[in-house]
Amino acid sequence: MTSARSARPLRSRIRPGTRRLGVAGTALGALLLGLATAPTTAGAAPVTPQPARSAVAKAPAAATPASINGQLKVCGTKLCNQYGKPIQLRGMSSHGTQWYSQCLTGGSLDALAKDWNADVLRVSTYVQEEGYETDPRKYTDLVHSLIEQATARGMYVIVDWHMLDPGDPHYNLARAKTFFTEIAQRHGAKTNLLYEIANEPNGVSWSRIKSYAEKLIPVIRAKDADTPILVGTRAWSSFGVSDGANESEVVSNPVNATNIMYTYHFYAYSHRQEYLDTLSRAAAKLPVFVTEFGTQNYAGEGSNDFAMSQKYLDLMAAKKISWVNWNFSDDERTGAVFKTGTCDDGGPWTGTGSLKPAGVWIRDRVRTPDDFPTS
Repeated sequence: MTSARSARPLRSRIRPGTRRLGVAGTALGALLLGLATAPTTAGAAPVTPQPARSAVAKAPAAATPASINGQLKVCGTKLCNQYGKPIQLRGMSSHGTQWYSQCLTGGSLDALAKDWNADVLRVSTYVQEEGYETDPRKYTDLVHSLIEQATARGMYVIVDWHMLDPGDPHYNLARAKTFFTEIAQRHGAKTNLLYEIANEPNGVSWSRIKSYAEKLIPVIRAKDADTPILVGTRAWSSFGVSDGANESEVVSNPVNATNIMYTYHFYAYSHRQEYLDTLSRAAAKLPVFVTEFGTQNYAGEGSNDFAMSQKYLDLMAAKKISWVNWNFSDDERTGAVFKTGTCDDGGPWTGTGSLKPAGVWIRDRVRTPDDFPTS
């Protein structure tokens, strides 16, 4: 048993200083206004709703990850594109949008799409922590805005229901039904979405998490039959390893639903060979998406372990496991890619001058995408 097992891997990296909390309101207004401005990316897809999935699947003039791959689906243990070919998506997760919406601007999203060459943006909507439950309308509208902006830039979007504390996802089931019903109803015709329905369940059994998924998934499917759904796993999405278990509980008792994947999170400085081996075994039997990882300790702090991180990336490349790095903000912790103050200053967003060492390292790896086979 490693020392990381008994620790709460994510709690201490969640809450930024209170100096951030007053910024979100004004940043949200600016962000919503940004929808009226066309992105600077040439050939970006329009933000108007599409009438049917078959129309969306056709690539625009400028090829983007979303236009090449179209509607994703789970095939066996892999994430496959519209041609039925396994692919690997690489990208970034936002920090909590209640704190860091000022890091998600037209300029920063342009940079993520075209300077970083990212395939996917994970939009992290915290339920607690001064998030969704304080103003459901505000934070749902922010998700709508970010989906449209990422869509216009040809990226996939993970709609992350960032529940964390309480760790039982049933606590937020009614809120989740309301939230995902609206998201799926408005954006279900898009082909560039994934729904992550429980960020990091903790303190509960796998059967409890499974029952939550089986109550929520039909609600989403009533509005959107095709978008892949990502299900969190026990003990902070570690397949139970952080509680002394392993992936076998999911293998032997999978969620009763189709077109789903299971999420895995790791922080390379803390989560060593046991966690790497778990990911390797799990991905051989289950469809897995790494929706969050860092090169630091489990709090997203301290030194970067790039060597161990590269072992994870090599495994994920070999097994076509898609991944998203934590996080695309200027939080003071090591794991935020931008230097503190970058977002408040409005950039600069491109290049490496505004990046911390972890940002330089991960940008370089996001920029070397999968080949996205089409035949």
